[in-house]
Amino acid sequence: MGRLFLVDLEGKTYNCKFCKTQLGQADDLVSKAFHCRSGKAYLFNNVVNVTFGQSEERTMLSGTHTVTDIFCCCCGQILGWKYEKAHEKSQKYKEGKFVLERGMIIDGEVDSEFYIDTRASTSDGEDTM
Repeated sequence: MGRLFLVDLEGKTYNCKFCKTQLGQADDLVSKAFHCRSGKAYLFNNVVNVTFGQSEERTMLSGTHTVTDIFCCCCGQILGWKYEKAHEKSQKYKEGKFVLERGMIIDGEVDSEFYIDTRASTSDGEDTM
């Protein structure tokens, strides 16, 4: 496999839960009201740092769609799908958009390497007796 180049996003991002790779920006978030087999899902105009599976016809709650599963390009975890084609007129707005399953992503606001604990505690230098 060749060298992997990642797109670096600025601002509030949504990241892969498993490897923390940036996937989408809050500015590209269309809706938080989507659902998938495992629970909640978010609809995005665009995502980055993903690879695509094979297109297939899937019958969903909103009708039949041609979709392509999307995977994290770093760890390979399935993250959701891309709507390639909607067969019902009322669902055409989904075409070309991406669904990320909420259980597979995290908000990119908190970076655990730089997390500062603000709870009151004693330091090593304090005498508590």
